[in-house]
Amino acid sequence: MKTTPAPTNESGVTPPVHLEFIHNQLANPAAAATALAEVEDYHRALFLHHHALDWEQARQKARTHADRLAFLEERLRETEQRLRAAPGFVPVMVDDRPDTLPRDPWNAWDRFMFLLCALAIGFLIAFGISNISFNLLESGLITFREHPLRAYLWTALLPVGALAIKVGWDSLAGRRARDLYLWSCLILGVAALLTWVGAYAGVYATLSRGLDEQLATLTVFDTAGAAARGRDLAGAKWVDVITVAAQAIAEIFLSAVLGMHLTNLYARHRPVRLAVDPVTAQLELERHRLDECIARERTGLADANGAVTQLENQLTALLAYGRSLFHREAARRQDQAQKRQIILEQLSDQVRLHLDPRSVRER
Repeated sequence: MKTTPAPTNESGVTPPVHLEFIHNQLANPAAAATALAEVEDYHRALFLHHHALDWEQARQKARTHADRLAFLEERLRETEQRLRAAPGFVPVMVDDRPDTLPRDPWNAWDRFMFLLCALAIGFLIAFGISNISFNLLESGLITFREHPLRAYLWTALLPVGALAIKVGWDSLAGRRARDLYLWSCLILGVAALLTWVGAYAGVYATLSRGLDEQLATLTVFDTAGAAARGRDLAGAKWVDVITVAAQAIAEIFLSAVLGMHLTNLYARHRPVRLAVDPVTAQLELERHRLDECIARERTGLADANGAVTQLENQLTALLAYGRSLFHREAARRQDQAQKRQIILEQLSDQVRLHLDPRSVRER
């Protein structure tokens, strides 16, 4: 079967056009009326023989992507409707109640008290560290005398203890429990403060004496006074212990109470707490995921439709090429028939001239 060489155009179409089929159609006078349609049907069938599988796969892919895209777009519309109906933010639960009540605006007195409490906490911590570290250094213990830094490290337990007491208050849930905890800490702090003031006032008269007054009270034969002075020295040591312990307890508890009061002041004036609704967050995540899926499906649909369009254009180009060859061969055959007719007419004229009697007599 004769076949033209497969020409390749710029779009990559390689039409397998068979001239023998065209010649057979042109040689059949009975099929002259439908020859062009049969040529197109032949080349369409030939193209589908080579590319029907790819064409059907591309069509099915396009249909699948279109169905998925319609389903995803419907889900996206439902998700957006639910997002518009969702509140977006919900109040936070505070003390087992939603935080929806408005708060008082800040005023000058509350600002002053807030600043004063913050300064008082800093002063208590600084005074406690400096005073107790000085007492530890003056105690004469070897560990503090050889390493003075240890005294300051020991006094660092004061702010840590106050913070621990404040954390205990924060961990309580009920308002009644918090109030009881705060008043207990306040009573302990005030009691320790009074103990500290009383112990310090009891030894203040002895500590305020000068050296001359201390020497004037000394006698050689006063054994009762010596015993009393020994008891005074022992008592002075116990007073020092009570003073240091009461001071530490007072600073720890009073600092914690001031911190609790700062928290209460802020809670009374803070803005209403709102949090992102979990349903809204989930819907936002789902919408983002649907957008990504829709983008992928649209890309797949575009690829499938492009493949179908490419095959359709290849078929159109092949049919156009086949029609052009058919017309060319038909024109060539008609031209050959006309030339043959002219030659036959010339031959018939010559034969007629040779057979005419008058021409024979003239010859």
